[in-house]
Amino acid sequence: MGFEKKLPEERIERVNQDQRDFFSGLLHVFDPPLPEGVPERLEQIVASADIVIGDVVLDVGTGTGILVPLIQHYESDTIFACDLSEAMLVRLKEQYPYARTIQGDVRGLPLADESIDVVFINACYPNIADKDKSFANIGRMMKPDGRMVISHPMGKAFIDLLKARSPFPLDDFPAQPEAEILLRPYGFEIYKFVDQPELYILLAVKRGGS
Repeated sequence: MGFEKKLPEERIERVNQDQRDFFSGLLHVFDPPLPEGVPERLEQIVASADIVIGDVVLDVGTGTGILVPLIQHYESDTIFACDLSEAMLVRLKEQYPYARTIQGDVRGLPLADESIDVVFINACYPNIADKDKSFANIGRMMKPDGRMVISHPMGKAFIDLLKARSPFPLDDFPAQPEAEILLRPYGFEIYKFVDQPELYILLAVKRGGS
């Protein structure tokens, strides 16, 4: 049992293409300076994952790499940066050449089984069109006791402001009881949940063993 809301495959591909086109035209939005308080909240988000030296990290929906230097601060071994938009990844690579970029949908990432220690899904959970296959694939790639952080540095209410302007559908961030039900089939347990007006952090841990 996984996510109940499932789109047809052709609709998923259409939504993904719409997102590629939309975000490729918004590179300037991600340039500094960021809104007041956002840099500090991004630091909180990255700190919540308890990254240790040598961890392998996957940043889903990385955009131009807003989390990448914060992740690198913890001396991770490898940072995989995944996004649908090639233009975003080109900008990221110019700034952070040490990151390993992957263009594509997280549901199809071909990274090895149990190879990832930490996954960030920052400010892009609502954009994931196929959550069932995406979280199943994330669960496959993560090591036992790996940490997954779903987050937004401006809070889940920010998505309500975007919905009226978005050319593609956006889901709401889940409340804790809903998140527990949604993520349990993929082997995740929630260990931390923060739902503040300007900060959303869900820390889930992949249960050890198979």
